[in-house]
Parts: sequence; structure tokens; C-alpha cells
Amino acid sequence: MSQALRLAERGLYTTSPNPRVGCVIVKNNQVIGTGWHERAGLPHAEINALRSAAYEVKNATVYVTLEPCSHYGRTPPCAQALIEAGVAKVVVAMQDPNPLVAGKGIALLQQAGIMAQCGLLAAQARALNIGFVTRMLHQRPWVRLKIATSLDGKTALINGESQWITGEAARMDGHRLRAMSCAVLTGMGTVKRDNPQLSVRLIETTRQPVRIVLDNRLEISPDAKLLQSGRVLIFSAQGDEDKRKAIEEKGACVFILPSTNGKVNLNLMMAKLANLEINEVLVEAGGGLGGALLQAGLVDELFVYLAPCILGSQAQGMLNLPVLTSLANKHNLEFTDFRMVGKDIRVTARIVNTNL
Repeated sequence: MSQALRLAERGLYTTSPNPRVGCVIVKNNQVIGTGWHERAGLPHAEINALRSAAYEVKNATVYVTLEPCSHYGRTPPCAQALIEAGVAKVVVAMQDPNPLVAGKGIALLQQAGIMAQCGLLAAQARALNIGFVTRMLHQRPWVRLKIATSLDGKTALINGESQWITGEAARMDGHRLRAMSCAVLTGMGTVKRDNPQLSVRLIETTRQPVRIVLDNRLEISPDAKLLQSGRVLIFSAQGDEDKRKAIEEKGACVFILPSTNGKVNLNLMMAKLANLEINEVLVEAGGGLGGALLQAGLVDELFVYLAPCILGSQAQGMLNLPVLTSLANKHNLEFTDFRMVGKDIRVTARIVNTNL
């Protein structure tokens, strides 16, 4: 199963909106076939493993990181393919959270007389597909907040200058996060200040993330860099029809989702992204949007790049949050990883009091 998980990792940047899945076929204590899901619309891991088998797979044992599908989607059901191949046993890391499958694949195998077990290295399989799992179970994407900051927690000077606090290695690592994500989300403050492209440029990639802008008053210029290519989604709380048409003529999609405070309803935005089959969102924004998402319980994980510098008390902070009067109301985190990235430190943490 460990080998199957390593195979699944090969799809880390390519399988969206599908999950990352790996498969290993064993017979007479030998691996005779391996496969992984490469891209949506292409064969699933089990089919690739069956096709690669060096010997007859009848009575073999199959190790797969996600429950074989039992329905017709972009491809035929893998559970049926395993039955037709005559395998004797299927060991599954985790049940598929997709309601179209959710135990039906395992049941189909068992009804055909195949021994099917589930739960081997389930935590690792879930971590590999945390965005897919979150979308299926909670109807929203997994949200990562990326922050580049000085050691004293400042993200920009008082005049807004922020390029570059961290080093080149950290910026390249940030582009890996973009490449892994289905979408990159920013706010109008960042668009106005930096006019970013939000594309993957510092590393090679076969897929660019969707760019998302939260633009409460639909202020974005049709000449903004991120509107010049690729798929762009604009979320606004109001929509001047002429402005909306000008933006949509650039190929962007505009969604009007007002809330009672005159800003975009963040929960409805996340639900819409889930409907659009977006599993993982990387937030690259200022303290306003980052703080609003955190306050709404819509941030799951933080990637904080700490630079070896100090900017002082007048520089801009990481997140705009309400003043706390009690430590009982603090946002609790669980550190999951620390590592040097060039001269900077990357700290990864998960939100403990998430609403999931």
C-alpha cells in the first residue's frame, strides 16, 4: 500500500478534479502490475495497473489507495474491471467519500466473491486527497492560506511595499503550492496594488490553476494581468451590467453573491467553488481577505514563510482580525511541518477549531 500511495503522489499536480489514486497488483509475493491515475478523463489507477501486469492477474491481490468506483463517469467502473479480471482479493486504503460510490464499490466486489478489506494506511490516503474529501463531505474546497512574513509577523511596509520579503527558494516553493492547487484566490486590494498574474511560472507545470478574485464592488479593470489568459472567476456583491459585460468579454465568469453586510457571502462562494469541482484553494491575499476567511471558519491550513528579517511595529500585519479580550477566543493551530526553504523557514499548521 505504501508503494501504491507513492504512485498516487505522481498525480499530485494533474488529477484535479479527480482524486489521486495509486494501485499495485501482487501475485505469488511479487508485484506484477502498477498504475496511477494521471488525469481526469484518462483511465483510473486500477485499469492502468491491470494493463501493465506482466502475468495473468487471476487470483492476484490488488492494493489500491481509494475504493474502486462502481459507477459510470468519465470512465467505466473499476470495480467491475477487477471482477472481470478474476482477482482474489482487494485491499483498499480508504472508502470513497463520493456519494456515487461510498461503499458501493467494495460491496460490488464482495458480492462477486472477492475478499475486500478497507482501512490500510487510511490516514495517509486521506491526507493525499484532503481537498477531494472535503468537497465530497462538506461541499466546499480545502482552503490553504499562504503568507510571506518577517520574523515579527509583518507582510509589507506601511506604504504597501512587500516584494520581496522572502527569498527566491520560498517564492519557487509557493509556485509549487499554486501548481498543486485547483485555484488561487486573491482580493481586490492585492489586484490593485500588485496587478498579479497568479499563474505558475517558476516551475514547470502541465496545468494552470483557476484564478479567483473576490471583488466586492466589481472594480477590477478589464486590463488586469490575470484577465489576459486562463480561467478566471470573479465574485462580487454587486454587478454593474456594463462592467460585468466588459469583464466577461475577457473570458472571465462573474458571480454576484451579496451578503447582509454588502460584501460577498464567503460561505456561498465556497459552495459555488465546490459545485465547480474545485478541491483545493490557495489564498494569496492581504490581511483583510485572509482574516475574513479565518474569522468565517473557512481556512483549514496555513503555509507561513518566515524570513530572517524584522520590519517593525508600523509595518502591516499578517491578518486583520477583531480585537480579542480573552485568550479563550484565540484561533488554535496544530503545527504539522517545519522546514528550511532557502534562507527562510516554512511553517505549516492546521486550524484546530475548524467548522469541518
